[in-house]
Amino acid sequence: MSYKVAIVGATGNVGREMLNVLAERAFPASEVVALASTRSVGIDVSFGDRTLKVKALDYYDFKGTDIVLMSAGGAISKEWSPKIAEAGAIVIDNSSQWRMDRQVPLIVPEVNVEALNQGFPKGIIANPNCSTAQLVVALKPLHDEAKIKRLVVATYQSVSGTGKAAMDELFTQTRAVFVADPMEPKIYPKRIAFNVIPQGGSFLDSGYTTEEWKMMVEVQKILDPDIQTTCTVVRVPVFIGHSEAVHIEFERPITAAKARSLLREAPGLLLVDKQEDGGYATPIECAGEDAVYVSRVRKDPTVENGLALWVVADNLRKGAATNAVQIAECLINRKLIRRAA
Repeated sequence: MSYKVAIVGATGNVGREMLNVLAERAFPASEVVALASTRSVGIDVSFGDRTLKVKALDYYDFKGTDIVLMSAGGAISKEWSPKIAEAGAIVIDNSSQWRMDRQVPLIVPEVNVEALNQGFPKGIIANPNCSTAQLVVALKPLHDEAKIKRLVVATYQSVSGTGKAAMDELFTQTRAVFVADPMEPKIYPKRIAFNVIPQGGSFLDSGYTTEEWKMMVEVQKILDPDIQTTCTVVRVPVFIGHSEAVHIEFERPITAAKARSLLREAPGLLLVDKQEDGGYATPIECAGEDAVYVSRVRKDPTVENGLALWVVADNLRKGAATNAVQIAECLINRKLIRRAA
């Protein structure tokens, strides 16, 4: 059986990656439609060896569409996702709009796919924040073994997580450094080229930023509501790939050797952990890959049952596009979707 699929936000970084992933994974699609705003109508986007013409979201009739992968931002999703679901399609949304809605499951297939069996009454399923997605894939086998009490996470997030304009800004500023051109930050509050910025999103009254808050609450919804998390989000001058330094406190003892064994066998993970120069994963190796890479597994001697990890993944793929397509595959495999047509 094949399904009619629409991509909303098909001209953005994640939307284009969604099209790539659908083609690479041979998703059973009878038709794929690329949608975006009216100003993008007629733009060509690639889908495997084919080229699709972008159509306008505002005028598209979703009747007969089975699955909609939404990657157009929270405001667009808030307006359109309920309308699309009412037309009969299942919406898999990549924005933050629906993640904490109690009637909307927040899914990472390797971690909590069973939550889909509880239903999705609004017809919407949420994709987590890109940094959360890779984190919980790495945490799941360790949590099952020794139960996580507390997390301390520092993220090193690439500019692609902010969008194409941020990638352009990094490129332009980097060139400006070498040719002594003037530069004025537009996307970020400070220069990103050859710099790091300890801010992701806007500041909350607590002193945390919105990107930090997302990780803290999403880990609880996806993995365990009892896990306490503190997080510092840092934007770094990397085009693709988020990295995370993760310190974990467990309820029960667990050794680094046992953790490596569990991580080596876990779905969606690649353990790259040689205790030698270069024996770890970096964003360069992860770009274009779907796996979550884990390195630097070691005991944290500052707590009774502690480990430290280094986690890296392609934020456009496992952090967004691949995870969304995997959710759609799970709906089909678990017979939780019927063709709207």
